[in-house]
Amino acid sequence: MEEEKKQFAVLIDADNISPKYASIIFNELDAYGFASCRRIYGNWSRANGWTQDILLEYSIIPVQQFSYTSGKNATDMAMVIDAMDLLYGNKVDGFCLVTSDSDFTRLAMRLREEHKYIIGMGESKTPVALTRACNRFIHLNLIFEQEKEEDKEVIEHTEIDNVTSLEEIGSTISSLINENGNDRVDLAMIGNRLNEKFSDFDVRNYGYTKLSVFIDEEMDNLVLKQEDNNYYVAFKELPGRDIIEKEVIDFVKRNGGSLDNLSAITLELQSRHGVFHPKDYGYSRMSGFLRSIRCLCVNGNTVKLKGKEKGRRRDQIL
Repeated sequence: MEEEKKQFAVLIDADNISPKYASIIFNELDAYGFASCRRIYGNWSRANGWTQDILLEYSIIPVQQFSYTSGKNATDMAMVIDAMDLLYGNKVDGFCLVTSDSDFTRLAMRLREEHKYIIGMGESKTPVALTRACNRFIHLNLIFEQEKEEDKEVIEHTEIDNVTSLEEIGSTISSLINENGNDRVDLAMIGNRLNEKFSDFDVRNYGYTKLSVFIDEEMDNLVLKQEDNNYYVAFKELPGRDIIEKEVIDFVKRNGGSLDNLSAITLELQSRHGVFHPKDYGYSRMSGFLRSIRCLCVNGNTVKLKGKEKGRRRDQIL
């Protein structure tokens, strides 16, 4: 028997949500449940783009809210009052707050305290406080741009400010692999962990439609493996330390035995191996890793071959 869909109250802040997102709002919500209550709040004596045709198409009830005092947002208060009425009336299983306004952060937190499932929807300019207060947060503008420009391979990273960083995602996946103790983790388990930890995580925010492709393209230190119909993620095999040491020494030699910027060595290793982190070899900083190579001398940001250093001293004496 099919499980009954959860009932959601969709409350839309017309003051800062564009009507171009109307179809996305309800298409996205369909994955979580049914929008049994649909209301939009604003001052309808002013043009805001939400026309009668749009409201009728999506069965949204407009709630008129005059601005009683200049500079005060009466719409916020109306949404809060209705949300609390719905909460205490126990009419829905969850709420979908469609707004980018951080003023609704406390409302989201309060509704979660009552064990309601909270979905937030807004643009990527939404403050982190609100996105983290929700069980899930969906960036409408990123989905809209992806649908509009679906022929492009990826969305430019300049368009995805204020979403969970790739570094945070990579760190979470690495921690999960280490926790598992089996050197690999099921792809579905990774998806669940990312969704639990980051309320706004969605591969579409980064221009992808599949988690597997996202990891394969963006996580340089990870590799995707397939067995039958199952996908797993594991760390890429690291080149041996002896290989890395030889490449570093050869690179310093090719540059006259001395480099004024040790970051050039990191870039060289990354160009050869796709990714390189000294922490993978037990060092927190690149300088510490280089000092462990016996024939190198590291002073601040400068790296020299020890033989080269001695040769210069002899020249100075002569």
